[in-house]
Amino acid sequence: MTESQAHPDEASGERLVSMNAMLAEWAACCAAESASLIERFEAMGYRVRGKSKEEVTEVLKRPPTGASAA
Repeated sequence: MTESQAHPDEASGERLVSMNAMLAEWAACCAAESASLIERFEAMGYRVRGKSKEEVTEVLKRPPTGASAA
């Protein structure tokens, strides 16, 4: 029995975390070239305006904090 078979929930959780990280990086790259995507993220509660690609990636790895006041 492999490790993932012994603990399927744990393996699924690890895959979800990994996928979320990849998607956050991809979205941050896209946002770097799209003002409208930045606006959409802000409207969804992700504070990304004025941040570097690396900072946006970290913001997108977490739940939104609330709609922007801008």
